[in-house]
Amino acid sequence: MAMVLDAFTSYVGHMLAQLAADGVGTVLGVSGEIDKMADKLRDLKNFLADADRRNITDETVQEWVGQLKRAMYEATDILDLCQLKAMERGSSTTLDAGCFNPLLFCMRNPSHAHEIGTRIKKLNKRLDYIKERSAAFNFVNLGSYLDHSSNVRISHHGNPSRETVGDFDRSAIVGDKIEEDTRALVAQIMQTGKDVNNGIMVVAIVGVGGIGKTTLAQKVFNDEAIQRGFSKKIWLSVNQNFNEVELLRRAIIGAGGNSQLAGNAKDALHRALMQALKDHKTLLVMDDVWDNGAWEGVLKIPLANAAASGSRVLITTRDERVAQGVTAIRPYHHVDTLVPDDAWLLLKKQVCSSEIDEDHISTLKDIGLKIVQKCGCLPIAVKVMGGLLRERGGLHRDWQQVLDDSKWATTKMPNELNHTVYLSYEYMPSYLKQCFLYYSLLPKSRIFTKDEVVAMWISEGFIHGNSNDLEELGENYYKELVSRNLIEPDKSYVDLWVCSMHDVVRSFAQYMTKDEALVTQDGDNDILAKLGSQKFLRLSIETNRSQSGELDWKSLQGQQSVRTLISTVQIKMKPGDSLVIFSSLRTLHIESADVASLVESLHQLKHMRYLALVNVDISVLPGNIGKMKLLQFLDLGGCTKLVNLPDSIVKLDQLRLLSLPIECMVPRGFSGLTNMRRLLQFRAHLDGDWCSLDELGPLSQLRVLVLTELENVSAASFAANARLSEKMHLISLLLYCTSKLGDDGLVKEKEGVSEEEQQRIEKVLDKLCPPPGLEYLHIKGYFGRQLPSWMMSTSMVPLDNLNTLLIDDLACCTQLPNGLCQLPNLQLLQVRRAPCIKHVGTGFLQVASASFPRLNKLSLGGMVEWEEWEWEEQVQAMRRLEKLVLNNCRLRHFPPGLASNASSLKILILVHVKHLSYIESFPSVVELIVNGCPDLERITNLPNLQKLTIMYCPKLKVLERIASLERLVLKDYTMEKLPEYMRDIKPRHLQLFCRLWLLSAVVAGQSGTEWDKFSQVEHVKAYARDGDNERKWYVLYTRGDNYKLDSNISSSAIFEETLSSCMVDPQGFESVYKMRRSTFSYICGLVRLPFLEDMMARDHTFVDGRVMSLQDRVATAVRMLISGEPPVVVGSSLGVNESTVSLVTQRFIEAIQERAFRHLDWPYNFQAMEKIKCRYEVHKYLVWSIK
Repeated sequence: MAMVLDAFTSYVGHMLAQLAADGVGTVLGVSGEIDKMADKLRDLKNFLADADRRNITDETVQEWVGQLKRAMYEATDILDLCQLKAMERGSSTTLDAGCFNPLLFCMRNPSHAHEIGTRIKKLNKRLDYIKERSAAFNFVNLGSYLDHSSNVRISHHGNPSRETVGDFDRSAIVGDKIEEDTRALVAQIMQTGKDVNNGIMVVAIVGVGGIGKTTLAQKVFNDEAIQRGFSKKIWLSVNQNFNEVELLRRAIIGAGGNSQLAGNAKDALHRALMQALKDHKTLLVMDDVWDNGAWEGVLKIPLANAAASGSRVLITTRDERVAQGVTAIRPYHHVDTLVPDDAWLLLKKQVCSSEIDEDHISTLKDIGLKIVQKCGCLPIAVKVMGGLLRERGGLHRDWQQVLDDSKWATTKMPNELNHTVYLSYEYMPSYLKQCFLYYSLLPKSRIFTKDEVVAMWISEGFIHGNSNDLEELGENYYKELVSRNLIEPDKSYVDLWVCSMHDVVRSFAQYMTKDEALVTQDGDNDILAKLGSQKFLRLSIETNRSQSGELDWKSLQGQQSVRTLISTVQIKMKPGDSLVIFSSLRTLHIESADVASLVESLHQLKHMRYLALVNVDISVLPGNIGKMKLLQFLDLGGCTKLVNLPDSIVKLDQLRLLSLPIECMVPRGFSGLTNMRRLLQFRAHLDGDWCSLDELGPLSQLRVLVLTELENVSAASFAANARLSEKMHLISLLLYCTSKLGDDGLVKEKEGVSEEEQQRIEKVLDKLCPPPGLEYLHIKGYFGRQLPSWMMSTSMVPLDNLNTLLIDDLACCTQLPNGLCQLPNLQLLQVRRAPCIKHVGTGFLQVASASFPRLNKLSLGGMVEWEEWEWEEQVQAMRRLEKLVLNNCRLRHFPPGLASNASSLKILILVHVKHLSYIESFPSVVELIVNGCPDLERITNLPNLQKLTIMYCPKLKVLERIASLERLVLKDYTMEKLPEYMRDIKPRHLQLFCRLWLLSAVVAGQSGTEWDKFSQVEHVKAYARDGDNERKWYVLYTRGDNYKLDSNISSSAIFEETLSSCMVDPQGFESVYKMRRSTFSYICGLVRLPFLEDMMARDHTFVDGRVMSLQDRVATAVRMLISGEPPVVVGSSLGVNESTVSLVTQRFIEAIQERAFRHLDWPYNFQAMEKIKCRYEVHKYLVWSIK
């Protein structure tokens, strides 16, 4: 029941009230009937909340509820048709989508008025019948239900003042138990011994849904020992209805293979997976396995036949029989519920906020322990309960009311549904319930953004009221679901942009919608049976196959009442297939390349509000698309072949969002779309009859605007006519020109910018001045000499609400804008790729008052010529700066004002900063990352530094006065010994990524040359790479009287460096190798280190089994390079296999490039030139061999 009666009836009542207020009832001759309908709805509303509640568990009520829902849906259909008829009379241009004044014009069409009146009377009679039947159910008047469920703190518009999710600790990891479980599982996986399943050992984690199986598996997967112990690590989320082909494809991708080349045949996919896994020690994690066939029938054969010995499989499952079916080793790892104290800690983390502090919550521990025990100490249930209690408040009586609620004892729900989620649902305000239920219909296989979700809610009528703030209201609902822990933010996105719903929560929500919605997933075998047995209102399809093979469009034709259709997979189409049958469709999201036949019938979908065509293959839209008068959201961003929009697009005057393909042109007349809120990828083009910037002028409701190809605007007057400064609702503005910069960050030679072009783009952007309320601004590809005047001085435009400013690809700008420093709310400033800025002067900061008062993060990158930054100590600025990132510049030193003013600076990241020789005196910095800083020599006086990462800084000699250092990460695959500064510091942890030769010196321990540099560190983890595996070789060291040193390489390897007799031809060395022995010895010395590392990693032998020495390998490579013969011939003459010849030669070329490239540097003076002549023979050979 995606519709919640209590909320949706309010929506219909709102629409009817509009009819009555506008006198439409009188015009149609049904004013009395409309009044009666309103009265009946008010009477029904008194017990709709009880009907909704009983509908969950009382089957006798469900039929009655279904009848009332259908009546409400029909009411909205009738009112839509009324509005459409009025629009045909041409009077809707001044009205928004929520207004019904257009019905006044129905009087001009008596037959239409009679038809509408008749339908309303019939609907009224149905409501009479439904109301009469309600008496039999003895519904209770829950008029105070909203107050009970939503708490007095929450209004119908949500609670915008509530702290957002970012202010709460969302971690589900509490207590020591999960750490103990992780250690036990890692030990079990890493153990050696007799394996099962053809050498592949399977380990199983078993537990009920929501108990933390996935969290535990993730901790195991990311454990240090696991990471270094397996060269291939694959994570697969299997789920209940898996698709074999898709599962194999994801496994191939996870293994680093190419799934596209394999097609869809299972045998071909097996071969591709085996090729990707061949001889690799592999860990495969299969999360949420419901059927042992996912392993036994799909993945077992390729792993058993290709993966190296010692490979492992870890599965998580709710069913112990699945563990038995995959022959997992016993005992299985059963995940227990949290112990009460740990469950209480988790609950506290969810409840604490800026409004409810931890100390106060601690006083409620007694009742809190009782609540978590009622939750069964199940982690997901505790988190959901925490969200509920946070909404209820921090008073003891609020918690007691939840504890005493009778809904804990509900017995008529299926056992697999979680009662805590049910209780949270019951305490939810009705307006939020239907949004929550609808979210559960979204396919798990695709990411849906916050804006997409809110748009669907609006299209379904779940968000209604003032048309001006529907999106803002929907965003508040979205945040409220996050706050209640019913959806969880994806941490890889900012601002709650993407969320997910836990399976336990999703199962409950989909159970609640079962009478209205069908959600299909990969592996469902009874889709056609379900489609044939019930009429659904919402379909969500993410499966590729059904019991009869591929799902085709015809199988959906029976669902004539469907209002939402979401498909993320290919549905088989045939000529003549159409959308016409779905006459009530309001939301259509379809991802299918072959939808051309469907698109032709789009215009007949009269009720459509939301249309998203993703990755479709269409090149044109039908010319009559303008008939979709109620369309509010049109997403064409995935239609990459769509170049021109039809002229009728400008008739869609209810559009709130239009997302265009990058190359798409918009016809003239666009200025009439005054309801537009979000306009994405609008091309500023002037050719022919296409729309120009000046048509944006009347679009005063815009919230988000993305303009591209601004270099094509021929005159500033077009930009001025866009009237951006007058768009008071605009909060996000993106201004893009086509970039003039190449991959190196410099202006492309063919993209030279003339003075005339610079002046024109400067004038254009000057006229694209945003309104004062702007919050987000992104400028990209701008090539004027200075940024717009409204950025140079805030006195022109007080951008007091701007919090994020991104500036990319400034081809010609010579200075950063001066006006930014006074922006009171700017929190993030990022400049990337500005090759003409050499100096950041005093104008960037102002002396008069504190500059950048709220700036939190500053990132300056790709300013490849920037050398100097002026900032005197007395100039106060950036007091709240916490993170500074400098990348790819020539800055010689930090300004004095930075260290003295940036007292909140915690993280400092420097990447490819040339000429910087020292870093000192940053007292607040706790983390420092330096990467590729070739001239850095000294890091000193960072008293609070806790974590230091150093990568490829060859001149760094001094580390001092960093007494708080806890963790040091060193990464440099060129260094041959540990830096001397290691003797002067004492971090608790050292993580080292180095070449194999240095790692062998570390593993030598006390007898090695590096012992004195690392022995004082408590814990050392050192790694050397082999191909793509950065942790192939390792050394683990723990300090102590009986120190522990563990490694998978030998410290006593001794390599023969003499040339075998078979390598010397009777004709003599020089005749065969074309060089003297002294030259050969010199070359062996050049490549000695990388070759010895190669010998440590792998053995190369003659065909008789003798190990090849270093000189044997060099001789083989030289023979191969100078002979011009194929490897098989060279190998035959030397007694070496063909593959060995190829591998040794390839490694020799790599070693020469690494160690001897200096021989190719041309001398710059006579003396150097003469010196190089003396070594001409070597030089000539090296040049030739590399070629």
